[in-house]
Amino acid sequence: MGKRVLAGLSGGVDSSVAAALLVERGYDVIGVTLKLYDYDDLGFDPPDGGCCSIDLIEDARAACSRLGIPHYVIDLRDIFQKKVIDNFIESYDRGRTPNPCVNCNTYIKWGEMLKTADKLDCDYIATGHYARIERRGDHPRLLKGLDPSRDQSYALWGISARGLGRTLFPLGDILKRETREIAGRLGLRNADRPDSQDICFVPANDYSYIIRKKLGADSPSLKSGPILDIDGREIGRHKGIAAYTIGQRRGLGISDKRPLYVTGIDPEHGSITVGTDDCLFASRFSAVDLNLLVEKENIPERIEAQIRYRHEPSPARLSLKGNAAEIIFEVPQRAITPGQSVVFYSGDLVLGGGIIDVISE
Repeated sequence: MGKRVLAGLSGGVDSSVAAALLVERGYDVIGVTLKLYDYDDLGFDPPDGGCCSIDLIEDARAACSRLGIPHYVIDLRDIFQKKVIDNFIESYDRGRTPNPCVNCNTYIKWGEMLKTADKLDCDYIATGHYARIERRGDHPRLLKGLDPSRDQSYALWGISARGLGRTLFPLGDILKRETREIAGRLGLRNADRPDSQDICFVPANDYSYIIRKKLGADSPSLKSGPILDIDGREIGRHKGIAAYTIGQRRGLGISDKRPLYVTGIDPEHGSITVGTDDCLFASRFSAVDLNLLVEKENIPERIEAQIRYRHEPSPARLSLKGNAAEIIFEVPQRAITPGQSVVFYSGDLVLGGGIIDVISE
């Protein structure tokens, strides 16, 4: 019997096929689905295929049954509320745009799942992420997934070195279309299930809803305030800073002969600043709360930096300063957004990452 693996199954096709590949490779696999929240508590009905819905949990159970492996559901609602949902709300309340998937991976999938793996005497944990791990002695390295259209390494920068050493990514070396082909061959009932797109605990991308639910309609971040132009003149009123993010155009409620975008959010004064597209470009910014996946002395000064999930990594200079960094792009980038993640790459290798803090220029 091979080594034991705790495989996280969301109910989607990717995680189900990841578990199937592990079984085919001779691992002793235990399937686990994480119960992260209740839609009743959030106050809206789950969308089709919504994370943590009964349908998805049943699909995960059916996949495990098909593969002949045990399946368990673990209640992690309290820790998910604290580490992911509360952080999400607090960030928007401060005029920042968080990436909850990063926190979920860091604290839940590679925090709580590892604890469960220890209790069940599992050597590894595994997920359906499209990323790769290269093992060289005692120093595992995180690499981009082979399929560039599906690569998910950007959201995995927060994993600890210990966590990487105990992780398997069965889908890292295959294409998405191959995943669905494998699911069809195995007769998995979720083979054609569409991929989820939105943040799982936010209804229809309405971020302010979840803030109203938690903090109440009187939260300062939900109160109307001034929309300022780049010269500081009030040209309109917004619906609350929590409803906006850097680079946003829709929902401003103002007219101008030129398209205007959110270029700044000031939670202290409850205002947002708007400007033309050229005002969104900057080269220099700082990052905090770093997690380095390569020894500091082996991180080059010249890297490629990625500032959002679908952003193409761009050449930059990196200066590390304790648990913070300064990044300077060679070519100005559009809509660098405080609260989002910046991930450092050298080719396919993930060097580490952090949280975007202050935009300098």
